[in-house]
Amino acid sequence: MQTETENILNVTLLEPRQKHPTIFMRFDALNDGENLIIHNDHDPKPLYYQLLGERGNIFTWEYLQQGPQWWDVRISKKLTGESDETLGQIAAKDLRKAEVFKKYGLDFCCGGKKTVKEACAEKGIDATKVEQELQHADKLPNTRPMPYGEWGLDFLADYIVNTHHSYVRKNLPDLSAYAHKVMQVHGAHHPELVRIHELVEEVKAELTSHMVKEEKVLFPYIKELVAAEHGISSHASQLGSVQNPINMMEMEHELVGKNMEDIRELSDNYTLPADACASYGLLYRMLEEFEQDLHLHIHLENNILFPKALDLEKKLNK
Repeated sequence: MQTETENILNVTLLEPRQKHPTIFMRFDALNDGENLIIHNDHDPKPLYYQLLGERGNIFTWEYLQQGPQWWDVRISKKLTGESDETLGQIAAKDLRKAEVFKKYGLDFCCGGKKTVKEACAEKGIDATKVEQELQHADKLPNTRPMPYGEWGLDFLADYIVNTHHSYVRKNLPDLSAYAHKVMQVHGAHHPELVRIHELVEEVKAELTSHMVKEEKVLFPYIKELVAAEHGISSHASQLGSVQNPINMMEMEHELVGKNMEDIRELSDNYTLPADACASYGLLYRMLEEFEQDLHLHIHLENNILFPKALDLEKKLNK
């Protein structure tokens, strides 16, 4: 393999018409896992999109230096068969990176099966900027996050019920009541409150039914799989595949997630108008807190509990 010293291309020494063809030629000559560092006097971001369009998602892009005078970028060719992790997989490994996704409005829970490039393309966001911030997130202090990915599936299911289901049941009645009250008082001057109230009621109805299905059907099913793995007599084999209830739960997650996204948009990111009263402010604070809890709630299920349950079922069926 080439060393980094041998494989630095000083683009500033090339004529403008030779720059991109030379970079492409050098990139194409790389073996899987090798990299090319380009040295330039401006941000080569257009090259990123040209390379992605003409060669596909077969490389990673890492800024080593970003101006003001020089830009250095390491372009690495992926190993054959290697693919980008999804938003959900990235967040499951390190929740610090979920803060980057939140900042750019990238859905890592309901939309967690997309790659960073795919999610950014859908929203018209600069993927190089997001990927750079994800790299920097690795350097942020890690405050001993909860080791969700290390827990047994039965323990994780109980944690979701005792923490997030309990939170939803405790807060939904107040959320519904305040959405109705604020709509009645301020709805004439702020018609978006009527739709916000409707969306809150839809979320309430959906989650109330949804949690019962998880607690009565899906989570006990997952616990049966765990019991079977430990050699304890289990009825899991008589219940069909865990894939079907998981598919249903993920669809319902998507519906609730879309409702909360609509609320955020209607409220202009929970921005209070000048004539807002104390109840108005409380409603928006409650909605924002509820949304944050829901993101983690759905993340734990879609990106950790459900994939691991499917993997366990496949293992048991071998």
